[in-house]
Amino acid sequence: MRPAVGAPLRRCTTCGGYAYGGAPACAVCRDLVDGIVEEEWRSFLHRMSIGAESEAGIAELVVDEPDRHDWRVVDAALDRLACPDCGDRLSRGPAGCAACDLAHGFRYAAIETDRPGVPAGNEHAIRVNVSVVRRPHFTSENELLTRRLLLPFLLVGFLPTIEDAHRIKTVAKGSDPKQKALLIEQAIENSLRR
Repeated sequence: MRPAVGAPLRRCTTCGGYAYGGAPACAVCRDLVDGIVEEEWRSFLHRMSIGAESEAGIAELVVDEPDRHDWRVVDAALDRLACPDCGDRLSRGPAGCAACDLAHGFRYAAIETDRPGVPAGNEHAIRVNVSVVRRPHFTSENELLTRRLLLPFLLVGFLPTIEDAHRIKTVAKGSDPKQKALLIEQAIENSLRR
């Protein structure tokens, strides 16, 4: 599911944007983003020789020790547990749910390992963007738009410089709402060319 480092960007046949970048509104892109997490969860279960019938118990163990597992495994484990306060998937409930907020904070203790051939910090950037796209109600519209449009580029190994990130953010804040997505995508592409 996850594109290889250096792979060409491809367009989503449903939303027309770069694949992954249409989430959460585009169901195809949303499934691709969720697939990043699910693919690693299935691999984890396979490596541990654990069957699907034990997923909930394993998910609890993973969530209790997030610093011992890859971030995608932790995120998938959270998806398999219900929040005791709001009943939604743990960490994805409504803003202000104390148990979800706490679980969301602990997710960042998980392991992030950069893939060979990417700038240091690429995996962290992917992880943050995936988290924002999968929890859209916790962020501003501009932040969500920027994160979702940047995600396809991060997945193939790009990492904007701090200066590029500031330029992209400035475009997001100052653009006409009707052209904002196009202008942000162009700013990202310009950063990639630099």
